[in-house]
Amino acid sequence: MRLGPASIRTRLALFFGVGTSIVLLLSLGLLYVALHRQLNSAVDADLTARGDDLLGSVRAGDLSGIAGDPMAQLYAPDGTLLATASSIAGHVLLTPAQVRAVRGTKATSMTLPLGAGGAPRRVRLMARPVDGTGEVLAVALPSGNIERAGNRQLVVLLVAAPVLVAALATLCWLLLRAALRPVDALTRQAAAISTLDSGRELPLVAGDDEIARLSATLRGMLARLAVAFARERAFVDDASHELRTPIAVLRGEIDLALAAADNPEEVRQSLLAARGQVARLGRLAEDLLLLARERDGSLVVRREPVDLTDLARAEAGALTGVTGLAIEVRGDPVIVEADADRVRQVLSNLAANSAAAGARSARVTVTLEPPEACVAWADDGPGFAPELLGAAFERFVRGDPSRTPSTGAGLGLSIVRAVATAHGGTAELRNGPPLGGAVVTVRLPAG
Repeated sequence: MRLGPASIRTRLALFFGVGTSIVLLLSLGLLYVALHRQLNSAVDADLTARGDDLLGSVRAGDLSGIAGDPMAQLYAPDGTLLATASSIAGHVLLTPAQVRAVRGTKATSMTLPLGAGGAPRRVRLMARPVDGTGEVLAVALPSGNIERAGNRQLVVLLVAAPVLVAALATLCWLLLRAALRPVDALTRQAAAISTLDSGRELPLVAGDDEIARLSATLRGMLARLAVAFARERAFVDDASHELRTPIAVLRGEIDLALAAADNPEEVRQSLLAARGQVARLGRLAEDLLLLARERDGSLVVRREPVDLTDLARAEAGALTGVTGLAIEVRGDPVIVEADADRVRQVLSNLAANSAAAGARSARVTVTLEPPEACVAWADDGPGFAPELLGAAFERFVRGDPSRTPSTGAGLGLSIVRAVATAHGGTAELRNGPPLGGAVVTVRLPAG
């Protein structure tokens, strides 16, 4: 359940307004306190100067200075009034108890009945003892105007604070709206893209800020997804094409068998042909399943110690009888943790590719190049067409029929790379030595 507004602009403006309000109120409060203290310090400095002058006169036995002061009085130790300013004659600044409580110089603000008819007046009063005589000198200054000025300043600050907060929040909202306008454009355009093959792109945001980088990243992501989508669609089309042919042949053979039900030999030939197509379909389905598992990372390999050289020699004999290739195996014993069946599948696919390309002989070279073990398959065929060197590992890629008269599905090298990747290795291809034809090198982690 969302408690705040849905718009990020509104939320950020709200958070900014609340944060700004707190900071602004604290700043204004500190400013008011500082101004109040500064005013009191100025008044206290004036009272101190006047008190120093009057204290010098009292020490000299001259009390006329007190009579001429705007607001000053001298008290005996018991609180008896000894001298007073003529302007406050008949009034007292301190009570006897307050006089007896004076121990040092102290300034305070208070309200005293010093006005006409005993009306209260706000004063700032400083009381200080006169040397060691026990007498107390009190000097005061009306502070009503000063305090009212401070109160007016406080009112101004309290009125200005909401206006400043509202202005800052509005400015923040406008800035956020301008900053997030490209995000709105990206959102609308992204919502309008229904499929990856629609040809529509996200708008490119100028600049090098976070939103510009986000725009470039999203555009790149869509481009990669479009490429992947095109490849997957091509894969589905190619797989459909590969499946259609054996299915059509299989159906035709079944129809022939049904039509020749009274001829056992023709039925037998049709069933044998149909069985061959079923085997072809089975191999194609297994290859497609292997590649699909490799793509989603679920291709399982059973790791166990395998001597690649011994395995290659053992497999070479079987492959020679199937493909007609003269296969030579070279290399010292190399032990790796690998799935022997998958390695045999790699060698079988490479042999089938070489035979389909017209090669007559092949060489398998096993070497240890820490931290990898390398299995290099080379043949004396025509090699890979230059335009296929960068794409031969892709699914359903076939060479020129004049160079590679194969009827396979074009998945052999894709499976070779998938098996190598599942083992944590790599596969690469080239043309050239040692036999002048195609060379496929599979690298597996050693140890």
